[in-house]
Amino acid sequence: MTDTSPQPPPSATVSSGPTIWIMAGEASGDVLGGRLMAALRVLCPDVRFAGIGGERMQAQGLHTLFPLRDLAVMGLMEVLPKIRHLSRRLDQAVADITSRRPDLVITIDSPGFTLRLLRRIAPLSIPRLHYVAPQVWAWREHRVREFPGLWERMLCLLPFEPEFFARHGIEARFVGHPVLQSGADNGSGPAFRARHAIAADAPVLVLMPGSRRSEAPRLLPVFGRMLAIVQARMPGIVPVVPVAPVIADIVRRGVAKWPVRPIIVTDVDDKHDAFAAADAALTKSGTSTLELAIANVPMAVTYRVNPLTAAMARRLIRVPYVAMVNLLSGHRLVPELLQERCTPELLAQTVERLLADQRSRSLQRAGFGQIRAALRGPGADPAQAAAAEIMDLLGSVPVRARQAG
Repeated sequence: MTDTSPQPPPSATVSSGPTIWIMAGEASGDVLGGRLMAALRVLCPDVRFAGIGGERMQAQGLHTLFPLRDLAVMGLMEVLPKIRHLSRRLDQAVADITSRRPDLVITIDSPGFTLRLLRRIAPLSIPRLHYVAPQVWAWREHRVREFPGLWERMLCLLPFEPEFFARHGIEARFVGHPVLQSGADNGSGPAFRARHAIAADAPVLVLMPGSRRSEAPRLLPVFGRMLAIVQARMPGIVPVVPVAPVIADIVRRGVAKWPVRPIIVTDVDDKHDAFAAADAALTKSGTSTLELAIANVPMAVTYRVNPLTAAMARRLIRVPYVAMVNLLSGHRLVPELLQERCTPELLAQTVERLLADQRSRSLQRAGFGQIRAALRGPGADPAQAAAAEIMDLLGSVPVRARQAG
């Protein structure tokens, strides 16, 4: 059983390395946090961590204040029933930071929670760094006016973000996208097929319904009905569903009645092997599109949220595409089937085209090469670049001798 109790503060005055309070709000942030913590330990072996994270961050020594799954909610209508619970968790995080008085607070993505936290702890005068810029360039651009004073430094993952924020008088530093060091391009297709007894000529379709508890239940039924259509026309297709461990049980229940029983993958290396074995993929929008692009897997992107959330988003979105690969390439490199177009019939047609049309697959793969180049930051390792920025910020603030409360 994972110990989710907070780390106790030191009982006496100590002179040691910095204490960093770090939090992620969802599975993708946990991955970033785990890599960042490892990179920080290389630069500062005696660094100490406290905060909130999942399995990856806990593997780096973090004793999470409360389970990461408590924050993994997305969408207006999905968040509303949990507002009181989220508010209590916010109070708990603020109280922990106030008690510990760390040398630095790092928040990773999840702006709905993390920006509120940064605002609440401003009176403590603790240096703050936000990692992963809020995507206000995509929608609700007016919110950028709320950012001054929320952090001492912001690190971003996308090459066009520094220019966008500079237009609003906010400095943002591009450190490269961590997907480049994910290992998504290092899988073994033959090993995956052998491990799961898949014939060499069987088409493998990767299905990625999302890492949030509110995402997967909306997409899994549609994916199941889509598979029934594809299976009737292309017998022998093998569906593979990579999921974060935090929602694995939800996914297992969601696929129980599918016409083709999928292979559910929770291990990261197994997921990368699945990418290498895949002929095509159908994924929700988000970082998963970049993972698949790095792995060179032809894909289509889909998404479905509460209709009210979708209606509000359409009024606010200011970018021509939802898929990150399309935004980075500047054109519709991969198909987008969103909301009303997220239907079993349209998804089936798109998947069949991806599996059969070699020209479309080749065009996508050529575009993926350009995306990989655009995501490279100032160093070979984005986590190391981010860690260097953090140590630079810490260097401007003397590490305090910490006295017990």
